[in-house]
Formats: sequence, C-alpha cells, structure tokens
Amino acid sequence: MYKPGGSIKALVDKIISRDYVLPAIQREFVWNADQICDLFDSLMQGYPFGTFLFWKMEQHRLGEYKFYDFVRDFHERDRFHCELLQDPPERQLTAVLDGQQRMTALNIGLRGSFAWKMPGKRWTTDSAFPTRRLHLDLLSEADAESGSKFHFEFLTEQQASENNAWFRCGRVLTEGYDALIDSLDDLDLDRESLRVARGTLRLFHRTIHDKDVIYYYEEENQSLEDVLNIFIRMNSGGTPLSYSDLLLSIAVAQWENIDARDAIHSLVDEMNEEGDGFKFTKDLVLKAGLMLSDIGSVGFKVENFNQANMAILEVNWPDIRASMMLAVQLLASFGLNSQNLRAESAILPIAYYLYKHKAEESFLLRTEHAVDRENIRRWLIRSLLKPSGIWGSGLDTLLTALREKISASLQTFPVQELEAVMTARGKTLTFTDVEIDELCEVQYGDKRTFALLSLIFPGFDFSRHFHVDHIYPQGRFSHSALRRAGVSEPLWEALKQKYNCLPNLQLLEGTINNEKRQKMPHEWYAKTRPDPLARKEHLAGLEIAELPESLTEFPDFYDRRKQALRARIVNALAQPVPAGTVS
Repeated sequence: MYKPGGSIKALVDKIISRDYVLPAIQREFVWNADQICDLFDSLMQGYPFGTFLFWKMEQHRLGEYKFYDFVRDFHERDRFHCELLQDPPERQLTAVLDGQQRMTALNIGLRGSFAWKMPGKRWTTDSAFPTRRLHLDLLSEADAESGSKFHFEFLTEQQASENNAWFRCGRVLTEGYDALIDSLDDLDLDRESLRVARGTLRLFHRTIHDKDVIYYYEEENQSLEDVLNIFIRMNSGGTPLSYSDLLLSIAVAQWENIDARDAIHSLVDEMNEEGDGFKFTKDLVLKAGLMLSDIGSVGFKVENFNQANMAILEVNWPDIRASMMLAVQLLASFGLNSQNLRAESAILPIAYYLYKHKAEESFLLRTEHAVDRENIRRWLIRSLLKPSGIWGSGLDTLLTALREKISASLQTFPVQELEAVMTARGKTLTFTDVEIDELCEVQYGDKRTFALLSLIFPGFDFSRHFHVDHIYPQGRFSHSALRRAGVSEPLWEALKQKYNCLPNLQLLEGTINNEKRQKMPHEWYAKTRPDPLARKEHLAGLEIAELPESLTEFPDFYDRRKQALRARIVNALAQPVPAGTVS
C-alpha cells in the first residue's frame, strides 16, 4: 500500500538531512535541463507526480552497503557523478529505489545549479560551462504546441537580470512567503503584469510548500537479492536502465578494498582524456573487466557477477586498468579519437592482448614492438572499415572466441588466427570488389574516412593532430563560387557530388590545415613547397599527379586519383606485414 509522503519541501528537507540516500545499485543522474524544467511545469499544472519506491534500511545493516548523495550542483565536465557518502548518518536510513531522477531534479532546481557546455567553446575552458540556476518566468504564457503553461529555464545571473520577471526558484525555500510576495512591488511592472506575477508566485509557493504530492511504497525486506529483483522490475520503464548499470552496482556492493564505482568511472574519464578525446563508456570498461579476467562469456549476465568472479575482478583491477589505458594510448597513437573510432568494442581484443603479455609503456615506442604495433593497427582499421559492421550483433560470442585465440598466442598479435575465427562467424575481413569501390568514394565526415586514409598513407606522426582535409576546398564548390570561377552551370551538380569524396581528401596536420583554408591546392603547395622537384615528389606520395588550376578540370583530377587510391586500398587491405618489416 502506498503511503502519503507530504510536500516537495518535506521531500527536499529529507534529502538535505540525508534521511534519503542513494544505494549503490542506483545509476547516475541522466536527465537534462529541459527534463527538469518540464517536471516543474507539470507540478505547477497539477499533473500527477508519480510514486516512489523506498527501501527502509535497518541501522545494523548499513555497514554492508555503500551509499551515495544526491547531485546538487551538476556540471557536465566536473561534477556529474553522485558522490560517495563517506560517513552515513548512524541511524535508520531510507534508500531510494525508484524516483532518484525526479528527486535529483527537484534538488538541482530548488537548491543547486546546472552547468553544461556552450556550443563552440572548448571543453577545457572553464568559461564554457557557466553556472545556471532554475528560474520561473512570473509572466509565463501557455504554449499550445508543447502543452507547457509555465516557463521554467536555467539561466546565468546575467541572463536573469535582463528580464525582471524571472524568479530564481531556490528563493522559495529560503525566503518567507510574505517577503517573496512583497518583493514583487520592487519590480518595474504595470498593474496587470504585477497581478499575474503575484498569482504565479503564489501558485509556485503552494506547489512546493502546501500540496501533498508525494506518495511512496516502503520495502522493509533486508535481503539484497530480493531488493535487486524489485529494483529491476521498477526500472523497466522511463529512461532505460541498462544491465551494466545494475551489474556495476552489484560489483560496487561486493568489492572489498576498492570502490568499484569510483574506479570504473575514473578509468572511463581518464581514457576519454587521452589523445584528441574519446567517448568510451562504463559499459565498455565493465565488459573489459570480464574479458581481461577470463570471466564467463564476456556477457552482461547476472551469473557472471557472482561473489567469486567479482573477487577475481577486484584482484586483477590494477592490471586491467593499466592495460586499458595502454590500449587507449595505442589507439591515440594511430590517430583515432571519438570522431573516427567507429566501434569502441574493437579496443577489447587489443587490451586483452596487452594484458596477457603484460605489456608496459615501452610497447608504444620500442623498436622491437614495431611489427606488432603495425599488425594491430592494420587489423583494427580493416575491422573498422567493413561496411557490414564487425562489432555489432553477436559481439559477446565473438569477443569470447577472440579471447581464446589471443590467450593461446605466445609472442605476437595473432592476426591470421583472429581472422579465421571472425570468418567462421560471418565477420570476414576479406573485402569484395563492391566494398572496395564503396571505400573509394567514402565521404568526408564518415567515421571510416580517417582510418582509411591512415591505412593507405602510413607513416604520419599522429601526435601532431592530423585532420581530414579537402584538397580542393569545400568553399570553392558553392554555386556562387563556381559561378565566379567561370565554371559552366551544367558541371555544378557533377562537381558537388565529387568534392566531398575520398579522391578529394587528404590527411593534413591540424595547424597547417587551419592556415590553408580556402586556397587552391596549386597555390598552396607552390607556397609551402617552393622547390618544384620536392613538390612533385611530395604530391606523388599522395597519389596526385598534377593539380589543375581550374575547377573545370576537377573531374579529371578526381577520376585519376580515384584509380590510384583504389590500387592503394587493395594493397593495404591485404594480409598483415611480415615479421621484421614495417610499411
């Protein structure tokens, strides 16, 4: 039977006093700012708030579990994890099993702030994440299209000051009712606007302080297994709860000496900061733990997360962590990042190989590992180029089979053995003529483009941040630019279909690419490589026989380079380099 829990103010007070806490089986806060605003608008309109599921924890059982606090000041870069409660109150507590997202949204909206990155700003710049607090427009008008009636928005102090009808929502908890209403007299509003503002503020105050909108069911069973079953059932809707969320929580509850949640999250964060940045997830790291520890079938199955396996995972964790970081650094040395790594799971066989061979940082640089590195690179890129997608369906079965072959390999990365396993599962790395033809015209912006260029033009030092660059600049192919260049209109469509494809693309160091901008290639190369012989040799290495000065000749340039690149692709997609050589 559901019980009444009082007002939103009473709920927030219990968050503040830590009567309500988050158990380790809870996931992170996943709502965005718009969802928080929609929640407050729904409350103001009197829509049902939903029910909550609480777990009444007896004091003598508290030491068996880990608990986390609710997010208050969310920061997309710096504060997006729930913080571990180091010293939970020594009394009976209530753990939230269902309702965390709504409760956190209320906590942020009424007590905290929400900071997300501004478009066009650098991730590393603090000013890219201005602090925003929830505000209510006291002169809100209904929006028939969205169904909203009250306009809530997260604003900076500067934004809020530009309209005196914005009311900072947190004031409703810290200032008395009469003082709030009286404060509206200080606003520069006409009589009718002041009447509307007072009515809106009165309703908001009643919504937070006076309305009994909280209803909950309280589970008193102290068995973790029973509670997990309830938790899974209750979280089958809404924002999807992945198996990894739950299984990570089980690991958190069972590790003895390491905080599993913190360990996995911090590894994900550090992996994503390598090179030009990645977007690896905790799902991947959790699967890596299973794979590298030789646990089960690499799948997210509850039986793989029993106490014995989690003990193995905890013991192995330092070496798993080191191998994953080394694998990411290796991928970064190949020039890969979040923009061009087509499948994050492709890192797992590489990490397992490094783990089994106890590879150290010297693997990244030492000459004796050069052939191994090159074979890994070529195998990885070929797997990423397959249009059918090697790392999709049947992933757990594939990873388990690859793990078996790598484990049996004594010295080098077993490319041929791995390919045999992949072929047996319908994931061959042999490319048909049709697939090669498709690669010959892969588009700018396709995640495969960088990988393909790096495969057919090896030898770049990718620590220098190479970009995929148009040889003939994009800006030269707009209708107005083509008209100014004297290109006849019947050619425009043919040019626009070609300029964004592989034959017009190259790898160029980022700083140089920024300098190049809209210059025609014959002008640019004449300036950067004034010696004609050196320029000719450099362009030949890029499979560029000549650079026409007029775009009317671009189709011929395109066709010639396409044929030359096709020959390179066919050669590069062949078997790995033999021992003792590096191309």
